[in-house]
Amino acid sequence: MFKRFGLWMMMNVAVIVTISIVMSVLGVQPYLTANGLDYTSLMIFCLLWGMVGSFISLAMSRWMAKKMMGVQVLEPNDTQYSGLVNTVHRLAKAANLPKMPEVGIYQSPEVNAFATGPSKSKSLVAVSTGLLNSMSQDEVEGVLGHEVAHIANGDMVTMTLVQGVVNAFVMFFARIAAFAVQNALRSDDEEGGVGGLAYMFTTIAFEILFGFFGMFITSWFSRVREYSADIGGAQLAGREKMIAALKRLQTQYEKGNMDKSSDGKMAAFKISTKSTGLKAMISTHPRLEERIRRLEMNIN
Repeated sequence: MFKRFGLWMMMNVAVIVTISIVMSVLGVQPYLTANGLDYTSLMIFCLLWGMVGSFISLAMSRWMAKKMMGVQVLEPNDTQYSGLVNTVHRLAKAANLPKMPEVGIYQSPEVNAFATGPSKSKSLVAVSTGLLNSMSQDEVEGVLGHEVAHIANGDMVTMTLVQGVVNAFVMFFARIAAFAVQNALRSDDEEGGVGGLAYMFTTIAFEILFGFFGMFITSWFSRVREYSADIGGAQLAGREKMIAALKRLQTQYEKGNMDKSSDGKMAAFKISTKSTGLKAMISTHPRLEERIRRLEMNIN
């Protein structure tokens, strides 16, 4: 199950494919291939719609998280979880957020928490019941500090801009590749531009392929932002609490207490514990051991 950036990136690919289909059905993009490719116009076209797709995903992120995760938003005066709400609000004030984030919980045995939302004023911090039941108060505060730091750092907007640029290149090269394939398959006696359903489906196939390679770039940026959120969480909640939270996860991993469906990744923060090679390159989170080491050595 995807969380935070993983869910957002998956939704982003779906939006881009949908935009491509709509553009083809409405006849918006045939002018780009009617008499060959105009690379300048194509790049502008792709940059525009790549950014549109990315920001649509961002705008929908909080709503999608609530629906897909079944998040129950807590009221400030909630008696059962008042401590959770108060902790998030205290950390948000320390981070100088312009508006308090929504605070929510969702029923799940996995140990997880995430922050999402289109802006610092429209954000959500959600935690699983599994996390609340398996961590001490100090460890939970470390986790919440990490999530609030994501909001304060503007990580969702930063990742949206990165993803928008990646989208633009994905759409650009997908259309060039589709144009080349269609031209190669066209017989010598055929005239006119490239278009139709064959071109549309070829373009979508290349978008999915290049979108996969684009994940290497967005995942690298995501891992960089995770280190920053660890530092921010340590500043907000205290370095010892942040380290304690990560070590708790490490202990649970060593005991085999991990989400069986996560393919070797801890559920919380989507931590990659032992991933190497390709898995490490497309992981949105750095290795747990490296995150702890950096915090213990005060590495930014």
